[in-house]
Amino acid sequence: MNTGTHEHIVRSFDEEMSRLTGEIAAMGDLAVEQLEAAMEALGGRDSTAARRVVDHDDALDTQERQISDDVLRLLALRQPMARDLREILAALRIASDIERIGDYAANVAKRSLTLNLSDPVPLVGGLAPMAGMAGRMVREAMQAYVAHDAVMAHAVRERDADLDALYTTLFRELLTYMMEDPRSISACTHLLFIAKNIERVGDHATNIAENVWFVVHGELPGESRPKQDHTVE
Repeated sequence: MNTGTHEHIVRSFDEEMSRLTGEIAAMGDLAVEQLEAAMEALGGRDSTAARRVVDHDDALDTQERQISDDVLRLLALRQPMARDLREILAALRIASDIERIGDYAANVAKRSLTLNLSDPVPLVGGLAPMAGMAGRMVREAMQAYVAHDAVMAHAVRERDADLDALYTTLFRELLTYMMEDPRSISACTHLLFIAKNIERVGDHATNIAENVWFVVHGELPGESRPKQDHTVE
């Protein structure tokens, strides 16, 4: 293979990878927007807005399928090695994580529809700080992905413990509220599921961050994830 042909192949791969990265970044933005819209619908008891979030979940599913097709085409046509292969594998994993984040946003919206059928629960406000942190984690993980910034990715990973701590606190507050007012058990159960969905968004943001680390360093972080979810103890 002459030098000109090799340079063309490398440039062509870089262009395709750049386009794929852009598609995944746009998908990440949409997933966070879905989570934010679901939380606004929950806080405002807006069933129409909640239904829009549920209906828009198909868009993320479609984007993930398109990205999967693009990844398979790159693997078949370019036969990448070393870091190029890591980038493609990470793209596939990250797209899957983003699709799951969208699913959790839709789940929040679906449960808000049910909550709107009963009286408001004061503790619903405790979900906003959790969702805000989870959304920031996803955005920063995606920024780290686009920039190949392992330091930023590591910082996102470290913050997962903070989100776990918020979840544990809210979990205990909801249990206490249910014991004090058994009439709230049904509504609080939905809030518990919503809180868990938000906590899982943070887990997927952490997955994305770990895949950025994998692309840059060629291996996943060695130490165990810091966890502060004490609800199962």
